Amino acid sequence: MADRGCPLEAAPLPAEVRESLAELELELSEGDITQKGYEKKRAKLLARYVPLIQGVDPSLQAESRIPGPSQTTASAPQQQKSRSTNSRDERFRSDVHTEAVQAALARYKERKMPMPSKRRSVLVHSSVETYTPPDLHSAPPDVTTGLMEHSHYERPQVASVRGVPRGYSGSVLETADGVPVNSRVSSKIQQLLNTLKRPKRPPLKEFFVDDFEELLGVPQPDPNQPKPEGNQMGVLKGEPLALGTPWPPSLLAALQRWGTTQPKAPCLTALDTTGKAMCTLTYGKLWSRSLKLAYTLLNKLTSKNEPLLKPGDRVALVFPNSDPVMFMVAFYGCLLAELVPVPIEVPLTRKDAGSQQVGFLLGSCGVALALTTDACQKGLPKAQTGEVATFKGWPPLTWLVIDGKHLAKPPKDWHPLAQDAGARTAYIEYKTSKEGSTVGVTVSHASLLAQCRALTQACGYSEAETLTNVLDFKRDAGLWHGVLTSVVNRMHVVSVPYALMKVNPLSWIQKVCSYKAQAALVKSRDMHWSLLAQRGQRDISLSSLRMLIVADGANPWSISSCDAFLNVFQSRGLRPEVICPCASSPEALTVAIRRPPDLGGPPPRKAVLSMHGLSYGVIRVDTEEKLSVLTVQDVGQAMPGANVCVVKVEGTPYLCKTDEVGEICVNSSATGTAYYGLLGITKNIFETVPVTAEGVPVSDRPFTRTGLLGFIGPDNLVFIVGKLDGLMVVGVRRHNADDVVATALAVEPMKFVYRGRIAVFSVTVLHDDRIVLVAEQRPDASEEDSFQWMSRVLQAVDSIHQVGVYCLALVPANTLPKAPLGGIHISETKQRFLEGMLHPCNVLMCPHTCVTNLPKPRQKQPEVGPASMIVGNLVAGKRIAQASGRELAHLEDSDQARKFLFLADVLQWRAHTTPDHPLFLLLNAKGTVTSTATCVQLHKRAERVAAALTEKGRLSVGDHVALVYPPGVDLIAAFYGCLYCGCVPVTVRPPHPQNLGTTLPTVKMIVEVSKSACVLTTQTIARLLKSREAAAAVDVRTWPTVLDTDDIPKKKVAGIFRPPSPDVLAYLDFSVSTTGILAGVKMSHAATSALCRSIKLQCELYPSRQIAICLDPYCGLGFALWCLCSVYSGHQSVLVPPLELESNVSLWLSAVSQYKARVTFCSYSVMEMCTKGLGAQTGVLRMKGVNLSCVRTCMVVAEERPRITLTQSFSKLFKDLGLPARAVSTTFGCRVNVAICLQPNRLGKLAEQGTAGPDPTTVYVDMRALRHDRVRLVERGSPHSLPLMESGKILPGVKVIIAHTETKGPLGDSHLGEIWVSSPHNATGYYTVYGEEALHADHFSARLSFGDTQTIWARTGYLGFLRRTELTDASGERHDALYVVGSLDETLELRGMRYHPIDIETSVIRAHRSIAECAVFTWTNLLVVVVELDGLEQDALDLVALVTNVVLEEHYLVVGVVVIVDPGVIPINSRGEKQRMHLRDGFLADQLDPIYVAYNM
Repeated sequence: MADRGCPLEAAPLPAEVRESLAELELELSEGDITQKGYEKKRAKLLARYVPLIQGVDPSLQAESRIPGPSQTTASAPQQQKSRSTNSRDERFRSDVHTEAVQAALARYKERKMPMPSKRRSVLVHSSVETYTPPDLHSAPPDVTTGLMEHSHYERPQVASVRGVPRGYSGSVLETADGVPVNSRVSSKIQQLLNTLKRPKRPPLKEFFVDDFEELLGVPQPDPNQPKPEGNQMGVLKGEPLALGTPWPPSLLAALQRWGTTQPKAPCLTALDTTGKAMCTLTYGKLWSRSLKLAYTLLNKLTSKNEPLLKPGDRVALVFPNSDPVMFMVAFYGCLLAELVPVPIEVPLTRKDAGSQQVGFLLGSCGVALALTTDACQKGLPKAQTGEVATFKGWPPLTWLVIDGKHLAKPPKDWHPLAQDAGARTAYIEYKTSKEGSTVGVTVSHASLLAQCRALTQACGYSEAETLTNVLDFKRDAGLWHGVLTSVVNRMHVVSVPYALMKVNPLSWIQKVCSYKAQAALVKSRDMHWSLLAQRGQRDISLSSLRMLIVADGANPWSISSCDAFLNVFQSRGLRPEVICPCASSPEALTVAIRRPPDLGGPPPRKAVLSMHGLSYGVIRVDTEEKLSVLTVQDVGQAMPGANVCVVKVEGTPYLCKTDEVGEICVNSSATGTAYYGLLGITKNIFETVPVTAEGVPVSDRPFTRTGLLGFIGPDNLVFIVGKLDGLMVVGVRRHNADDVVATALAVEPMKFVYRGRIAVFSVTVLHDDRIVLVAEQRPDASEEDSFQWMSRVLQAVDSIHQVGVYCLALVPANTLPKAPLGGIHISETKQRFLEGMLHPCNVLMCPHTCVTNLPKPRQKQPEVGPASMIVGNLVAGKRIAQASGRELAHLEDSDQARKFLFLADVLQWRAHTTPDHPLFLLLNAKGTVTSTATCVQLHKRAERVAAALTEKGRLSVGDHVALVYPPGVDLIAAFYGCLYCGCVPVTVRPPHPQNLGTTLPTVKMIVEVSKSACVLTTQTIARLLKSREAAAAVDVRTWPTVLDTDDIPKKKVAGIFRPPSPDVLAYLDFSVSTTGILAGVKMSHAATSALCRSIKLQCELYPSRQIAICLDPYCGLGFALWCLCSVYSGHQSVLVPPLELESNVSLWLSAVSQYKARVTFCSYSVMEMCTKGLGAQTGVLRMKGVNLSCVRTCMVVAEERPRITLTQSFSKLFKDLGLPARAVSTTFGCRVNVAICLQPNRLGKLAEQGTAGPDPTTVYVDMRALRHDRVRLVERGSPHSLPLMESGKILPGVKVIIAHTETKGPLGDSHLGEIWVSSPHNATGYYTVYGEEALHADHFSARLSFGDTQTIWARTGYLGFLRRTELTDASGERHDALYVVGSLDETLELRGMRYHPIDIETSVIRAHRSIAECAVFTWTNLLVVVVELDGLEQDALDLVALVTNVVLEEHYLVVGVVVIVDPGVIPINSRGEKQRMHLRDGFLADQLDPIYVAYNM
């Protein structure tokens, strides 16, 4: 591996420069120096030796060369010396593995993967000083760089009415299918599709297929998978404990003996950060100080005159890693006082990684006192009072400083109780589990002594030996060897602190040398660090060592450090047999240790195992496949006096076969006894009874599970291949986190990963473990580098482990949570990942390759014939699903209905009979009335418009006129003016002056498609239509005649036009559907008056009523309520234009309160603005006198499924202002019939008769059944349940039936189908330029294929179902409720199933608090999810994984592309519906200016 060459091979650097470089590297890695400072100092050091090539960082010059294998092997010894000093996490270094990975990568052809695109501002946050923009020529096209001309586009501030997203350019296509395919985004998507075309995994053969359930695929066992073939193993017995040696009755007896007979003998030497001995604790001092502390603890601490502590109480020990002396005194002081010490790490901040769980442990152990040193106590975070702060999740603690001056001297006659080594707990060691919870392992006095005895025998410790200890002395091997066993044998321990190792990695070797230590206790990392720094050290000798104990020898990746260390230091007196790896676990303490031959150990062994075999738990020595192998070394034999066996990891603890990997179990007197306070898992772990295949227990004594995975090899040597904590079970195969880390590190480790900091863990998504890899990237890494590294890691892991990585995330250097000794805190990292708090700067998700257990795509069944279906329904006792509103005939005399056939006649009649009756009041943003109209005023204004049209406009009867007005009375007058002269009005929303580019083309399109002969408008808009800005967006020369009605002369029209028949066209209603299709429908005079009549009857509208309307007046029910109903029914309408709410959110509610409106109408966007904008202001509104108790009914006008959450939160919020609980209800209409359901509340006379009908009901349906076009009712709160609210009460004269979408046959009750409607106010057809008759026939005059084949129905294009409820309606019949599920045009067909976008969007919005809004659409079978980020840009990438997870979990769909955009980008129409097709066109035409686009692999 050439990454190890020094920066330029020509001139080898002098030793002192290399050493300074190593120190610099360490400083940087620990964060003691900034990247900039590091580069400066480094450049200075290298200036004399390296000719700088135009400012290129010299360390990058030599790194691209990868030598051939021959060169690598030949130069191994020298290579070691000239190592480039990037200190990556060296537990995982292995030359062999690196070569294997590089070879595996070479096999892959460069597969083009689409690179995620990022907005430039996001790139900068990783490290501002060192960031250089990547070279744009070499990068794949970036979705965000094409915004040259639009990039500084001022977005107009429009909040609620976003016709098209702000920031679009004018070329947005209106239609859904005219998508510019050559755009760069789609080329990336094409690339993504190409990578998905080659399926990596074999498709799964078998699924459970059930008619109702979508079952997840069950991974079938591979018939060729390796299976264990060996015999059943037996129990391995360690050598017996030596008899005959005098042994102290307890640890404290040993301490007393040495403290009184050899008081001057050195016990512990502590070093400072310069390597000088700070102080040496003698056995005499240790004994006297421990006594002092024990006396103080028992006699001097009181609370409320009671002693604070009694024997057996737990006490926390909080000591820094640099103070072993005070720790040792505290530990033995507690033991002498019969207290139980609980050593923990020093908390550095109030919110350390994992600190909350430690607090939980302290709380459950009932710890009330913490011992610490003066210096440490001063450094702890303090509260305002100067006391030590309370840490998150910790119990309240009393802090006791145990420096000498704070302790009381015991009287001469005071002696601690003589103790024997019994079953009482001696101390508690904390352990963090895979999930991040912290448990305490209790170790009894007897176990403690047995552990010391076994270690003494295994390591051959003898009196007065010296041991150099580099490990943490508070737990694990550092505690067992350096604090406990050492005292039994009167040894001298030299403790090397972590801080000194950082400054001088050679310090421990120098101490071994100067103290002539016989034993040393290290981790493989320490060996590796010293390799980096050993050059130029001539006078080091390791000949005194007889044991070099490698505490993490159980990590398979420690072997290369051991070999390399031996390689270099053999010439300095290190004997090969001295290196002794050992294996330990918190539960079983030391499990095995390699002994030197003079202590009777067999020769060491290595095993080269196939990774493929290991993933099935089988040991296969690998011969042919050289790439994916794991080389492990033995960790010696079982401990003296212990029995060891290997059992199956899951289920009953059966003994494994000899060639099978299992969990190592130990039975000895020297293991831990329990998890403190956790009886259930204690039984599982500490009292396991291994059984043979026949189920016979192998021993009458229970075994302890160690959490280590391994097997017993030749010579009864123990081999460890991994830890249970790092085990990830994907499908049926097991992978070890450490192995995956090692593979990732072998991919250009030096260049890219900052200090080799990589975390690998698994998360459960869709009932299986998914592998997540998180790495810190170097601050100078470019976008291109990171993406290339990520794709290579994916390939390497796939090649070596044959498993896919679900998510690969890169975070800026030094941002992952750290464990106490500088490693990565894995469980905290996982927690942050799952909570969306990791803040990565790059993410690559590969759900397509990893998730292989999705349900089988649904196959469309051959359709059942209509006849058999109806018979089936009859047999099942199902009634045909149909319902109708009240009969019109019974409700009023037909005379009045005939009189009111034409609205123009009605207006004239009202102007004649009640001329001064007010019909309309228009409010502005301040709430003041800007214009009013009485019956006669409206009539006169209409006459003037009619006159202008015939004279000025020279229009003839039947011509179409576009009315382009802001919401107001002018619009209404112009409408009736058109009717008066026989023209056909078309209302059009005026263009937005700040956003002409996107709004004007829509106006132009409607004017053209409707064949308008004239445009009526105001003066301002008339100017705007012909302005220079307009000319940039449309061709202004082709407008028809434009008339402004601001100052037309007062003229009477010669005669008012009366249509020859009611079926003549009255007006055209145009709107753009959510799918981006412009559709105009024709409304005849008959339909218009029938519509008004139905609404009048349903809502009980009389001239004495006042209603408030906050809707847009351009199409659908909004137009009918605004322009038609008041004239027909005579009630007064208070008009509130929704646009005005942007400057005054409370306008609508204040108007309702001021005019005491009993009935009010609004849209979802208005309701949302009120809920979001007035959430905190209900108190202020109450003070202003806003009172909503007058409201009987507040109806939301919608063409979609009712939004339950919004209506509920609105009701809840404004309950404080008196809004009745049941007032809010919804309506339903669509293009073919603008008003199918309205739900008025009980009002007036009808309420007394109980005729207004029941309240709307809510049902819960199974979302999974819905995808299969089925309705299955479930209980509230059951998994996958979806609440649906009835859409309101069917209007008088309206009939509704549910028809099968394909066979067009009628469906039964509670079956999902298309809603068909028949009513006198159905529209008569589409108005299209092309006159597509077929389309018309299909939508407006459909007939059922069987059953009632005579009735003519209109197809709404919406899916829904009817359900007969237990409630009765006005006629005493049982009430039929209509539930709208969603528009057929909007649904997504994925995996053969039908999805409603809103369901996926709801799940996504719940996934993270920063997701403000979401919209989904499909593009070439890929699901694209667009989310609006309401937060910091650097949090954007957290959302990618959360969005992918939630859609997989809840909808069984794989997201193809995640696009993260600013708030307000998703376009919303005036009804508050998302314009998903506009969004899709904008995305594909590269106009969204996204923050980040992630292409999932």
